[in-house]
Amino acid sequence: MCRRIREDMSILLFGQKMITVALLLVSFSFYGQLGYSEAQLEFGFYSETCPRAESIVRDVVQQAVTNDPGKAAVLLRLQFHDCFVEGCDGSILIKHDGKDDERFATGNAGVAGFDVIDEAKSELERLCPGVVSCADIVALAARDAIVEAKGPFYEVPTGRRDGRIANVGHATNLPDVQDSINSLKSKFREKGLSDQDLVLLSAGAHTIGTTACFFVIPRLDAQDPTIDPEFFQILRSKCPRGGDVNVRIPLDWDSQFVFDDQILRNIKNGRGVILSDSVLYQDNNMKTIIDSYLETNQSSIKANFAADFTKAMVKMGAIGVKIGVQGEIRRLCNATN
Repeated sequence: MCRRIREDMSILLFGQKMITVALLLVSFSFYGQLGYSEAQLEFGFYSETCPRAESIVRDVVQQAVTNDPGKAAVLLRLQFHDCFVEGCDGSILIKHDGKDDERFATGNAGVAGFDVIDEAKSELERLCPGVVSCADIVALAARDAIVEAKGPFYEVPTGRRDGRIANVGHATNLPDVQDSINSLKSKFREKGLSDQDLVLLSAGAHTIGTTACFFVIPRLDAQDPTIDPEFFQILRSKCPRGGDVNVRIPLDWDSQFVFDDQILRNIKNGRGVILSDSVLYQDNNMKTIIDSYLETNQSSIKANFAADFTKAMVKMGAIGVKIGVQGEIRRLCNATN
């Protein structure tokens, strides 16, 4: 009798364990199938813990861009450079003594906007200490900067946590203005981004703002045949051989402070300022993508550049995010806790 009871209990306990294991496996499988924004980030993440978080970032960005319209482009590109190294974790903001941090990598030359992020963080720490991550501030600031440049508004999923690592050696494979089209494609694919994302993010980031002659002079000296002859002379007059390499020129010659699709027309017509923009139209697949945003005919409908760009931004903003107990919420954006 006792033996029978022991056997029944063993079967019962074993069955319960198997059910538990099965439920765990189903749970892991379910979450493994979810995308970044579904399983890891969420819209309105701070709605209860810091309800004014997004409005505070927006106000700081709005004031910064009002004072200096060039800040819009700077803040937009800051998120791109952050996400391509260590994921979207605010690692580019960290600054130790010396030049060993990620922000000092060659590929991050010219990246700025740190002061705006620090100002927003300071205000958020005053109202909601230890709640809003620097990584989320970077993502929100990029969105708000686009809006200030008359670009589209889009919801930003939040819930990122801040990384603790910022190593210049980890930023050696950033997309570069001198990259070939195949190299650019490869670097974007490594981050889970498509050829269409490459077009959208490149054009979207370069429809506003400026670049230094330093990045333009090499293709002028090489007599790059893809540059429209008339535009070549304009660029040469601004960036003469042996001239000041720090002179700034617009990336989108016709509307440098307005987010629009003019940059795509420039690229198509040989008026791309930097090489990494110009090579986009030298690839058949990229050419088709660019044309889809510019042309309307009986067999196709003109694609919506602004709408697709926002989707690409949300997708990029989910690269390598840290959530839950990963990372930390920094008290200062330029230093780990």
